[in-house]
Amino acid sequence: MNADRLPPVAPEVTATLVEDLSPRLRKRLDAAVTKLGARPVHRDGDTVTIAVDDDTELRLHAPGGVVATADAITCGCLLAPACVHRAAAACAAPTADPAPEPADEPTRAFPEPASATDPAPAPAPDSASSPEVASPAQRGAADALWSAGAAVLEAGVDGAGAVAQSALLRAAHTARLRHLPRAAATALSVVTLLRAARTGDPSYRTADLVTALAELLGTAHRVGTTSGAELAAVRGRVRRPYSPDGSLRLYGLFTEPVVTDSGHGGVRTWVAGADGRLFTVGDVAPGGVGRALGVADRAVRLGDSALTHRELGRAGLAVSGATVSPDGRLGAGKGVKAVTARGAAWTEPPLAALWETPLSEQATRALRSTSRYADPDGGGSDLLFLDVELLGAMRESGGTCLLALCEGGVRVRLTVADDDPALAHRDNLMLLAAAPGTRLRIVGRLVPALHPRLTLLACSHPTGEGTIDLGLDRLRRADLPDPAAPVHPAPPQPGGSGAHSPLYLLERRVEQTVPAGRAALGMLGDVTAEARRIRRAGLPTAAGLLTALCASAARRDRDLFGRLLPADTEGFATHWLAAARYTAAVAESLCAAAWEPAQDAVPVRGLT
Repeated sequence: MNADRLPPVAPEVTATLVEDLSPRLRKRLDAAVTKLGARPVHRDGDTVTIAVDDDTELRLHAPGGVVATADAITCGCLLAPACVHRAAAACAAPTADPAPEPADEPTRAFPEPASATDPAPAPAPDSASSPEVASPAQRGAADALWSAGAAVLEAGVDGAGAVAQSALLRAAHTARLRHLPRAAATALSVVTLLRAARTGDPSYRTADLVTALAELLGTAHRVGTTSGAELAAVRGRVRRPYSPDGSLRLYGLFTEPVVTDSGHGGVRTWVAGADGRLFTVGDVAPGGVGRALGVADRAVRLGDSALTHRELGRAGLAVSGATVSPDGRLGAGKGVKAVTARGAAWTEPPLAALWETPLSEQATRALRSTSRYADPDGGGSDLLFLDVELLGAMRESGGTCLLALCEGGVRVRLTVADDDPALAHRDNLMLLAAAPGTRLRIVGRLVPALHPRLTLLACSHPTGEGTIDLGLDRLRRADLPDPAAPVHPAPPQPGGSGAHSPLYLLERRVEQTVPAGRAALGMLGDVTAEARRIRRAGLPTAAGLLTALCASAARRDRDLFGRLLPADTEGFATHWLAAARYTAAVAESLCAAAWEPAQDAVPVRGLT
């Protein structure tokens, strides 16, 4: 049985079914999920049927596409409804996302109404004298999230089965009722990643689960320790807010295809305002890469404009009544009016100013938006605008990238944004790699690493006429200059401050905890030598965090009779969270340092 063939199940439904099981059946739940996964599935309209055996069927009723109540899962076995099959089916199915948000209209300033299950909210304090703090109900929900996340960290992926996941789902549902949507969404992400890890999903990466767990624990902790505007950011929003922005004169930059692991596809067109602000107009829906290629030639959903996404990437718009989200998305509500206007070349104002910003400033801005723990509504862009000279292909452990020289003698590695053969990214990169010495103006997305690295999204045409959307347009060999053209000599790239950093010694211990759990980390042995090496590299805080983390993992106290006491699960989670957040912060600092220009660098000639 493919889990994708089952309808999504609401988190509270899965949690309720697991909580209703007897202790004996809870022990059998993981085996039941695995066994149910091998059974055939049949879909008939809104009902999905699983053949438990030759005589028994399990049905999931999903009106509207989502199993919203526990009664919607029925089983024909003799033990139903107290059987393990209903809970196993809910655990095997995808977790339902929250209801989709309205995408366009401006968000009202007052808070959302409280759920009927919530206690009456306390009167708002006088913001001039005392900033708003979390309510007792919110602190209780955050504590439940912390405990559930700490239990996952204690058990590791191998031990975080359906019961541990249901505890997370229950805590996520409670957090959502208490108006903590950011923490609730992160908890659902942890559950999704745990299931991917336990089923051997090839797209699963341990680093993603590390980030999600650290975000969950960090957000839960901050609910009770922050106030005012910081608390509002920690809570998050159910809806993406759109605010009125008056009239805008927009200039197209480029269009990129968007293909997600969840099967969605579409495009995102980037435009810039007269003041240099970046905005996006998107169209993403279920459909995969085929939809992404087709939507590029559909009209943009913005006012009365008849431009397609490809055309908008090279033209302009005059918009009145614009609404904009904090991350720069343009709304398309009824009050928005837009008409086609003249665009601008990348070498003309106002677009040319994007390439005139110093490289280090661009990298710092992009890092703020790509941070593992950035505020989702913090705004900012992860794009970099560079003038480069191509140096040729460079082989790496993960494949081949394109090496280029940019401002300040910084060598940057350019990689593909998507390896899908239906998109043009890979073919275009290989053609550009065969033309060393070519000077281009490019747009790329920052990839945090200890060396300068971008995914290449768009570039000026090698002939100097127009621009190329590298995921949609295909270069031809005839478009490129003579491959035998001499290569401009590049100065050697100095090793950055992070080139030989032993920070990975701490990162490795942080990651080892997630698949194997606290006990496995405690059995890895003495880390004195590793801590000494980190301290010699000038990172005494990292050395202290490593020592404390491993000591906490190995510590088991005994009572007066010599019996082992329960492990300090939450204390270990605190040490692990500190180490995870520290390594992320240092890695981002080292990434920013890698983009600093060399002092004796030869500047790259800009495009005119």
